[in-house]
Amino acid sequence: MTQHAWPPPDDQSAGEVLLAYWPALVRFARSITRDDALAQDLAQEAVVRAYEHRAELADVRRIDSWMRRVVHNLAVDRARRDREFAVADVEERWRTDDYTVDAAEVVLAAETRVELEDALVRLPAIYRAAVVLHDAEGLTMREVADLAGIGLPAAKQRLRRGRMMLVTALAAGHERRERTREVPMSCWDARRRVSDYLDGDVDTATAERLRQHLAACPTCPPLLAALTGVRDLLGTIRDPDSVVDPALADRVRAALRVGHVHEPGVVPLERDGHGVGRAVSVLGDDQVGLPSAG
Repeated sequence: MTQHAWPPPDDQSAGEVLLAYWPALVRFARSITRDDALAQDLAQEAVVRAYEHRAELADVRRIDSWMRRVVHNLAVDRARRDREFAVADVEERWRTDDYTVDAAEVVLAAETRVELEDALVRLPAIYRAAVVLHDAEGLTMREVADLAGIGLPAAKQRLRRGRMMLVTALAAGHERRERTREVPMSCWDARRRVSDYLDGDVDTATAERLRQHLAACPTCPPLLAALTGVRDLLGTIRDPDSVVDPALADRVRAALRVGHVHEPGVVPLERDGHGVGRAVSVLGDDQVGLPSAG
């Protein structure tokens, strides 16, 4: 990663320096999340935080390392638990003397990028990060530990467990492929498109492949049913407009109009950019839950 002078002389220069790290941050985030959209979100959040705290970060020697640490921590916080292995379960398998895998199948799966990424995404974020940063990105264990904000022994434990879970996930992937040999797309491909499918926002060919997948897959249909049910129930919690007193609603609408207000009881105020000051004046402190001025 190319280094840029930090701290810069002014705010505009600070923004330019931080944005110069953007492509590398996205690549770094993608390497540990295996998700393009999430990687962009995390990189953006890291740049925004660095800019917002630029004064406090003036003494930071490597602002790129600081942002990478932010990306790492955000990725851990936003890990998708429903796709992750339970650490204790996997470690218990490896403690059992008769546990083994088909090495040829595991290595064959690892040689296929789609299979490898599907296995990686099933690891808990902290273990996935340790494996990717050390084995794929080439960081030393000390660098991995510093990035995660943990001690060297803890980082080594994460790497050991992550490697074990990855092998188990690759082996399980072979078993899943055997069960779903006729399924036209992978589970993760289907699941990341389900939300758009529910909203009617996928093309005809993709929609048909999704329907074929759901007809053959043993695990995805319950997830789709749950998503559909929760979405439909969310639509029932919106309060009807009738809960707002019509007279009060009319006064609020009048207060939010541009220009002078001549309606009795309405105090014209300057907008704050969102009409907030005007609306509070109309409702009164007691009606919006604000403390009185006195």
